[in-house]
Amino acid sequence: MFKKLFASSTSACFEFDNSNPYSHPGGGYKIFLNGVKAGEADTNVFSLFGLQPGTEYAVTVSCDECTVRFKTRAETAVINVRELGAKGDGKADDTYFVQMAIDSCPAGGRVLLPKGTYLTRPIVLKSDITLELESGATLLGSTREEDYPFVPARIYHEDGSEEVLASWEGDPFDCHQSYISARGQHNINIVGEGTIDGNADKSTWWATPKGRKVARPRLVFLNRCENVVFHGVTCKNSAAWNLHPFFSKNLGFYDIKVRNPYTGPNTDGLDPESCDRVDIIGCSFSVGDDCVAIKSGKMYMGMKYKTPANRHTLRNDLFCDGHGAIVLGSEMSGGVKNLTVKQCLFRHTDRGLRIKTRRGRGKYAVIDGVLFENIRMENVITPLVINMYYFCDPDGHTEFVWSRKPRPVDDGTPYMGRFHFRDIECVDCECMCAYFDGLVEQPIEEITLENVRFCFKKDAKPFKPAMLEFVREYCREGIYIDNVNRVVLKNVTFDGVEGDHIIEKNCGELIIE
Repeated sequence: MFKKLFASSTSACFEFDNSNPYSHPGGGYKIFLNGVKAGEADTNVFSLFGLQPGTEYAVTVSCDECTVRFKTRAETAVINVRELGAKGDGKADDTYFVQMAIDSCPAGGRVLLPKGTYLTRPIVLKSDITLELESGATLLGSTREEDYPFVPARIYHEDGSEEVLASWEGDPFDCHQSYISARGQHNINIVGEGTIDGNADKSTWWATPKGRKVARPRLVFLNRCENVVFHGVTCKNSAAWNLHPFFSKNLGFYDIKVRNPYTGPNTDGLDPESCDRVDIIGCSFSVGDDCVAIKSGKMYMGMKYKTPANRHTLRNDLFCDGHGAIVLGSEMSGGVKNLTVKQCLFRHTDRGLRIKTRRGRGKYAVIDGVLFENIRMENVITPLVINMYYFCDPDGHTEFVWSRKPRPVDDGTPYMGRFHFRDIECVDCECMCAYFDGLVEQPIEEITLENVRFCFKKDAKPFKPAMLEFVREYCREGIYIDNVNRVVLKNVTFDGVEGDHIIEKNCGELIIE
């Protein structure tokens, strides 16, 4: 069985209902649209493009007897950027024509980028439109830093209220304007088989990533937006984080690809920050930092706005080559709740499920009730990490962060609640199975591992499992537990571990079934 996840005026996305992570258990299959072959796929999520607006369709597949009927959305107008004068040759500056098409598009209309390369400076989106990048179409960012204007961290309204316009790593911070941005907009679709290319691999952004007074631009920045969907597009070569939704609601990322070289500094794939209801389904990531990092600001933002990352679902996704596949934090001062991660495949990441925080994140920095289920990890160096001594920020290497002496639980103390890891297979690990390290004064409340298998590669190399002071390298070692109130291990198996399966220092209750 399969179902429709999303339909725009010209595209649709579908998902199979099975238990296999990311890939379809039967292998490749054919897709038929109104009885005519429309493509092939081998994953649990597949898409169709080039559809007609306001049209009814029937979809069948060769591996299933199910038929899904749906209707594409009607639209009010189509504006082709070529007809406005865009060259699409990758040389001429097409900013005016692309921005004019967006600005003049009526509500319910579509801006079309046909095949070609459209070199532009930053582009600003508006409400109630669809931006379609056809197969072979590329929005290509300028390589000139001066083309990305300065955006102030915040402004103040007449009533004295603050509005944050730009941020970096959880704090209000002056930034260069992102390549694609929207502020306070709603009902936006970005669809198609084309590419949004930040062109940072051809620019100077990565040469001097640190110590900037104005932070590097994101590829896409959505500030307090609502009802935004990305479907099918490829996002690549961002100067910094690729996709950064900020205090936004009802977001869908379906069957997109995010690509940055492993050497690209701080080029996270998708970092929703203090957002509510985010679906990340059928996507693939290969980036230079964390693939998906769920955030909610540092202490100032968390204490002031008290806005957690809430109701996020990740399913049938592929995560490759990053520092962490799915990461919570470290900027999580507003908290993280109602997170479900299911049916995902991790390959060649440094860490798999990675949760990181530290003293000073604040009393609203609460992560609780998190489920990771039905996940396969291949060549992930350390599959599971919860680290409450993460050495980030200017004071990250100070005794305040790394000390193992208990400090008073106060307004700066984060809280790690209950975590359930279920039906997970980890093959060709190298460092250790899991590393769980809670604060002395505020231990992790509870960790349950159920039906989890760890298998190490024979030629594993030593590696540090987490980023904190004084941690040593490990190789082919078991589950490390320090300052956790309760740990439950149900049907957890080990293959290739050298030494003890459980390295336990301060565990209030350890249950092995």
